Amino acid sequence: MASPYNCMGIKRSIVVSLTLIIAAVIVLTGCSQPDEYLQLARQIARSEMTHHPEMWQCDGVKKPKWEYTPTLMARAFLELYQATGDTTYLGHAQRFADLFIGEDGTILTYKMSLMNMDRVQGGNFLILLNDINPQPQYVTAIETLREQLRQQPRTAEGGFWHKQVYAHQMWLDGLFTGTTFYARYAAWKPEPEAWSDIANQFVVVDKHTGKPNGLNHHGWDESRQMAWADSVTGCSAETWGRAEGWYVMALCDVLELMPADQPERAELTAILRRVMDALLAVQDKPTHLWYQVPDKGTAVGNYLESTCSAMYAYAMAKGTRLGVLPDTYRDEAKQVIEGLKAHKLRADKDGTLSLIDCCAVAGLGGNPFRDGTYEYYIHERICSDDPKGVAPLILACIELSKY
Repeated sequence: MASPYNCMGIKRSIVVSLTLIIAAVIVLTGCSQPDEYLQLARQIARSEMTHHPEMWQCDGVKKPKWEYTPTLMARAFLELYQATGDTTYLGHAQRFADLFIGEDGTILTYKMSLMNMDRVQGGNFLILLNDINPQPQYVTAIETLREQLRQQPRTAEGGFWHKQVYAHQMWLDGLFTGTTFYARYAAWKPEPEAWSDIANQFVVVDKHTGKPNGLNHHGWDESRQMAWADSVTGCSAETWGRAEGWYVMALCDVLELMPADQPERAELTAILRRVMDALLAVQDKPTHLWYQVPDKGTAVGNYLESTCSAMYAYAMAKGTRLGVLPDTYRDEAKQVIEGLKAHKLRADKDGTLSLIDCCAVAGLGGNPFRDGTYEYYIHERICSDDPKGVAPLILACIELSKY
């Protein structure tokens, strides 16, 4: 005979599962009020915690590694805590920080000598966490990451190299991973003399990667020596959806922190408006989503990709809130969220939500060599629940909840 306690446990599990399933159905049926966007953000975050019980696992790695993906997720969870007051999200991010930040402020697996812009992105969540729960070891770690930027190699015009091993190269990705931390630090310290240098990162990369259609090439090699770089312009061949997503997210994050009277503010605002207008021109109108290679539309092999679409929704919502994009973009951001819910958010049997059709990773150069062509981008691995889509989607929902 079954123990009554076991039966009670089974019944409780059934109730919990049914509750999760009902919640998933509710959030997928439509968002119209601010609290409904927060409800969706919470459901996605809870699903993420089920899929990856420890934050460092979010990118499918086997061992803890200080990387931009889990640190971006940590930022999203901290912002969700700030929006809801639910300490579940704070605790999840705090546990991640406790694993990586030693009592003396050392950062587990971090090596400054690599001069990797991706590695400084974690300074964003550390500043947020220190504002919530001040700790001397967080401050030490933040200062370590700031020191990397002081030593980071640069192009002739002052743009940060993407990595030491990618000499003379600027990628759009690096504007998010490195420059957003630079801006947050400049606002936090404060460091007012840094703002012109921060703005210059965007001015330089936009000058060299801007395309006639208003979008940007993924990367630029000042030396023009890389096999993927055009021999005249130094640019990679295509626009990549997620790289453009990192770029517009970075512009919004920096503009939020930048002083209102900073002379370069108008130029960064103009860049953001140009790119967002260009993205709307190549959007898939029936779904309100974007393709992996945005300006190649329905070309053979192209597909509607989730991470870039979530990033654009975030930029639209935040840019509107900041007053640097017209109000019409807020309404479009809502339509993008509806498109993701209808086409890219899968309700699983356990009641969780999964974000499908995410490009797992893409880059330029390296070994094996990535040539940046259309064929390269459409053949990169596609996965579900990629943190580079999950975290921006949470952040986009938080932004929409602020209206």
